[in-house]
Amino acid sequence: MRVATVERNTRETQIKGRVDLDGTGTGDIATGIGFLDHMLEQLAKHSLIDLELRAKGDLHIDFHHTTEDTGYVVGEAVSNALGDRAGIARYGHALIPMDETLTRVSLDASNRPYLVWKVVFTRPKLGEMDTELFKEWFQAFAQAAGVTLHVENLYGENNHHIVESCFKGLARALRQAVEIDPRRGGAVPSTKGVLGGSL
Repeated sequence: MRVATVERNTRETQIKGRVDLDGTGTGDIATGIGFLDHMLEQLAKHSLIDLELRAKGDLHIDFHHTTEDTGYVVGEAVSNALGDRAGIARYGHALIPMDETLTRVSLDASNRPYLVWKVVFTRPKLGEMDTELFKEWFQAFAQAAGVTLHVENLYGENNHHIVESCFKGLARALRQAVEIDPRRGGAVPSTKGVLGGSL
């Protein structure tokens, strides 16, 4: 079973997360940040990855540590659940429309972390959450999950739609990338025979 549980305990946050890559998209999430909970529920629902997440953080300071550290925990859990990544499709992509917004997400579950983030917000906050923190979440996720991740908002006006399309795009791309490809016969999808390191 491709399931993993990760705990992260620091002076700033205490977080426990669990993923099941072959789930049904169930999300059981409580971070103390309502908007982040909503985005992570979207991630679970559209990736068909079951996600349980509990976080307690220094929200009396700001949302930065909790947002970033949940990205690390979810990403590490995904990486651990993937194991040696044998048999997976490896690549995934999505083009997500939300009303006036269109966002493109491409992902390589290569075990080589990298983020390209071409997303611009016109408001400093969504609810009580700083919009600049969304890049921090995606950066932490890409780093811990070991994925090359390109997120590009092609156009849009509504900031809620923009960020939600980014999470939904990640969900759909991740769903494709982590699927077991029956034609691979359990082989690692790389000419090197292993994922990670140099190209």
